[in-house]
Amino acid sequence: MPRWGLLVEQNLGLGGQRRVWSAGVMDHVDGTREEALEALRQRAEVYKPLHPASPKRRRLYRERDGFVLVLDGAWQSFHCRFTVMEELYDSAAPEPEPEPQTAPEPEPEPVQPPPPVRRRPVRPRPEPEPERAWDADVPEVPSWLDRDRPPS
Repeated sequence: MPRWGLLVEQNLGLGGQRRVWSAGVMDHVDGTREEALEALRQRAEVYKPLHPASPKRRRLYRERDGFVLVLDGAWQSFHCRFTVMEELYDSAAPEPEPEPQTAPEPEPEPVQPPPPVRRRPVRPRPEPEPERAWDADVPEVPSWLDRDRPPS
């Protein structure tokens, strides 16, 4: 299916000496030339060029490969040219992926059941110890009470 470029050409810059006629690609359309022309027409009808800033009148003309938009400004007229062109080459386009070659499918190998899973015997959990009293680590008789004993 052909790929079509939707191009716009218009004046850029200000002043008589600094104006430049410039072209740019607005979009691409994959399909027939008629589909691309219709997409271009829709874009040309609503296109807002840089000059003039506030047009007094807009006129759209059709030509063989596109459209011309004439805009009357306060002091002078400007025009934009819209063209449909078939894209033949694009150096930045991604390479098409090669089609996979169909090889005969190998016969499936017989499915072997997985080896049995050995489980370790489950040991019962030990019963929890009873809670210790708050004074469990305090001796019955503190060491300072034994002052009466002779030193050894």
